[in-house]
Amino acid sequence: MSLCEDCIKGVKHEGTPEGKWETIAGIESYVGTPSGEYQKDKVLLFLCDVFGPQLPNAQLLVDGFAKNGFKTVAPDLFEKDGLPFDVFDSEFGRHGPHVARPLLDKVITALKEQGVTTFASTGYCYGGRLVFDLAFENITSASIANHPSLLKSPDDLEKYFSTSRAPLLLNTCTTDEQFPIPAQSQADVILGDGKFAPGYKREYFDGCTHGFAVRGDLSIPQVKAGKEGAFKAAVEWLYKYGFGPEGKTSK
Repeated sequence: MSLCEDCIKGVKHEGTPEGKWETIAGIESYVGTPSGEYQKDKVLLFLCDVFGPQLPNAQLLVDGFAKNGFKTVAPDLFEKDGLPFDVFDSEFGRHGPHVARPLLDKVITALKEQGVTTFASTGYCYGGRLVFDLAFENITSASIANHPSLLKSPDDLEKYFSTSRAPLLLNTCTTDEQFPIPAQSQADVILGDGKFAPGYKREYFDGCTHGFAVRGDLSIPQVKAGKEGAFKAAVEWLYKYGFGPEGKTSK
């Protein structure tokens, strides 16, 4: 599995996580549950980067989605073997998508047994690969990929076009070795201008680097704007495709 330098670097964000750890099908998962009314038959799968849901940044994002009305589940697909969040210079271990996917499938099956019928997914870096894989099989009904890693362009973009029915939002940036500007442009050519009937949108955050939506340095105004913009775009995408109350705006 080939990741880039920016996949394993970043800044820890400040805040106090409010969600809870739950065991789902034997998989430890960080869960954000809305405090008010929400659609209990729908779940947002939060697919982490290589630091896993133990990273406070990821937990704060899960909490943010919950505050906007989405039951959000971030399964630990690395089984506590993600990179430690206090070491942002390291090599990732043994958990490629082919290892993580069966764990994710177990969580999805268990959630279905609890009455969940519809899933959306949002993935960051490594998790963006899994967003595509779920959409290929139409397990999810809406997709959000933030600076995705491990994609093959144009192959995966063409496969998404030909096989998926899930509307796709891409949150992209200026400097991204994993999903560079030429690949971003290919996505627009293949999926944009109304070609992909379910729905396609690509947001571009100038001056940002791979990882900005979850591990960016918020002391840099452009990066802070990119991180907040990517979150807002994701919330609006989920509302548009039926995962939140109509007319509700992001917090």
